[in-house]
Amino acid sequence: MDKNIDSFGTGVEAVITSFNQGSMILEAVASLCAQTRLPQKIIIVDDGSTDECSKRILKEIEKKPGLPVPVMVHYQENRGVSAARNAGIQKAQAPMVLVLDGDDKLKPGYIEEVSRMLLGNPSMVAASSWMHTFGILDSLVCPSGGKISSFLSHNCCPATHILRRDRFEQCGGYDESMRSGFEDWDFFLSMLETSPESLIGIVDKPLIQYRTAPASSNVKSMEKRLGLMRFLIEKHKDSYHEHIVDALLGIEAISNLRLYHWENEVTHAMANHQELSQSSKDLLESPTYGDGGMASAVRIVSAREEQSLS
Repeated sequence: MDKNIDSFGTGVEAVITSFNQGSMILEAVASLCAQTRLPQKIIIVDDGSTDECSKRILKEIEKKPGLPVPVMVHYQENRGVSAARNAGIQKAQAPMVLVLDGDDKLKPGYIEEVSRMLLGNPSMVAASSWMHTFGILDSLVCPSGGKISSFLSHNCCPATHILRRDRFEQCGGYDESMRSGFEDWDFFLSMLETSPESLIGIVDKPLIQYRTAPASSNVKSMEKRLGLMRFLIEKHKDSYHEHIVDALLGIEAISNLRLYHWENEVTHAMANHQELSQSSKDLLESPTYGDGGMASAVRIVSAREEQSLS
């Protein structure tokens, strides 16, 4: 049996989006060519790169002999990552399509393990894995996946994933008007809305190597988070209306967890006679009300009093 066909007789094609990626695109392609289960084809969509080095590297990839996977490059005017992904997926013919950003890369078992999970559950519209970040941040990131109720409070799947092409077509693909961020979150909501049983799976291994940089689009999108969330809520209002309790409790759970971590950090700093940041001092002097902030401040001061008496 060919390396790029599984026991179900189903293949995977890969779509890489690229915009002024330079030599990083070579790492992305190499990671696909090193998979334990190869993709049937690699489609690189260049979204109007202006950097001469990036354009030269793409031309070299097109002509490079001896690659274990056929590679094609599609060039288009700059229209944003959503349009680039749509163009690539529409050129794919396999039932499953892997979406990968040109500055990221995969560990060798990604396609094999993620596609196996996806094929094992007909209700699963897409699947991915945990991530190991590199660059300015070295960390393990563990998204949870799940049904639409989980995705209403926050995005639970990496941008890199394998999707069912028929569900992509059913939901209409990525929203090309979204060029400020959160296009992945919006797309997953649209995919999950295709049927009540839909879910997204996550392999609990860090099979994605996600590059982090201070000026990345993901970081910049957080500056517009509230406006983007308003857009998502209004666009998917039926889902939010149907699962309003899950959405609100999910947001509250995230808020409580972050408050808990801050409380532990402040308590630890006080116990070790360390200087608190000005923002922590401000929160203790004037804690927020009605969201757990005041209760947290009371617990911090109580712990400080107990330490001074012991």
